[in-house]
Amino acid sequence: MSRRGLLVTAAVAAFALAAAACTDRATTGGSASPGISATETVTSSPAQTVDASGFPTTTPIKHVVFLIKENRTFDNLFGTFPGANGASVGMDHGVQRPLTRGTDGRIPGDIPHCYWCSILAWDNGAMDGFNQGPTGDWAYTQLHQDQLPNYWHWAEHNVLFDDVFAAAWGPSFPNHLYTIAAQSGGARDNPRRTGFFSNTFGCDAPPQQKVQVYDSEGNVVMVPPCFSFETEGDLLTKHKIPWAYYGATPIQRGYIFSAYSAISRYRNHPARWAKYMRPVDNVVRDIHRNVLPPVTWITPRFELSEHPEYSFCHGENWTTQVVDAIMRSPMWKNTAIFITWDDYGGFYDHVPPPDIDRMGFGFRVPMLVISPYAVDGKVSHEQGELSSVLRFIEDNWSLRPYLTQRDRGATPMLSAFDFSQSPRPPDPLPLRTDCMGPKFPKT
Repeated sequence: MSRRGLLVTAAVAAFALAAAACTDRATTGGSASPGISATETVTSSPAQTVDASGFPTTTPIKHVVFLIKENRTFDNLFGTFPGANGASVGMDHGVQRPLTRGTDGRIPGDIPHCYWCSILAWDNGAMDGFNQGPTGDWAYTQLHQDQLPNYWHWAEHNVLFDDVFAAAWGPSFPNHLYTIAAQSGGARDNPRRTGFFSNTFGCDAPPQQKVQVYDSEGNVVMVPPCFSFETEGDLLTKHKIPWAYYGATPIQRGYIFSAYSAISRYRNHPARWAKYMRPVDNVVRDIHRNVLPPVTWITPRFELSEHPEYSFCHGENWTTQVVDAIMRSPMWKNTAIFITWDDYGGFYDHVPPPDIDRMGFGFRVPMLVISPYAVDGKVSHEQGELSSVLRFIEDNWSLRPYLTQRDRGATPMLSAFDFSQSPRPPDPLPLRTDCMGPKFPKT
């Protein structure tokens, strides 16, 4: 059933049950998932130097870095960006209200953004149902240039996409799966963790942790959050292209964003896990050591993800450290960095998503492309989604067959590039010094 057949009345009935369970926060009360010792050391194979230039590509790009942050809409971050399709006024249950200046520090709590929360927010295309629960007013806030100065600067001097959508309705789990596989296995929400502690969304979850999934008949069933579908990593491996995925370790907040933890042949295969999964705390060091492979995914620790409960300022600084390290490294000359945010996080956006299939699209999210071949200062209106980055990778390294209908139909973001131009020099930026609060606050 397409979204046009979904009834908001059904969403209202489900919202009370879903909202509390479907946010990205880990339930407090422990330090690690059941079955994962708090003192466990995560084994990762030593990263080896790879000559990315030795792998044929269809463009001058030899390195792709796909960096995924958390829970922001386009209007929340770039609604005031010149030349972009942004908004500073929203609709709240049929009434106009201004988007007020948000904070780049912590906010009181998470904003509802479960599957049914997004159906309510969409409201049959009226885009006026974002005010949900006690934190609903925060949905109608946005940051300004001085609150995200580095992202804004790179948008001014690289390419900002204003028509890119989250791949799926709702929260992080399905959308992170799309970033590695152009599908979520039918999962449409975060795995339920109500009443118990769990620091994982994957195969190492406790047995009572289940996720809502569409079965082959379109029915919603509850299953363990552990899947076997093919991923972009598998496709790269078949074509002998090295790759790596940097994420939080099982004992760090942010491990829930580690999408490969939900793929059984990686999470349940220690040697394969050690070969491809790397601790995100090592990523800047590994860039300095020039050991990033041709294709790299990066997801942050929770505290540095820009998830609304944590400091946006510290999160932007962390991204700046990663981007600066790449710009100062030998790999800069042939790299494309794709920076996006995984889902809407409950924040307002004024553009109704296209109706693609029962999974999405979700609401608009920002997409930045930073590269020596990026067009200087372009706002691209090319429509895309999270699977578009996979499509670029597939076309660049001639990977076939495509994984799913999603990446097959996705635009490959080529409007970001001018491969005839002389490669532009790096543009590293200083870290902000006005961040409020500690980088890793206690919760």
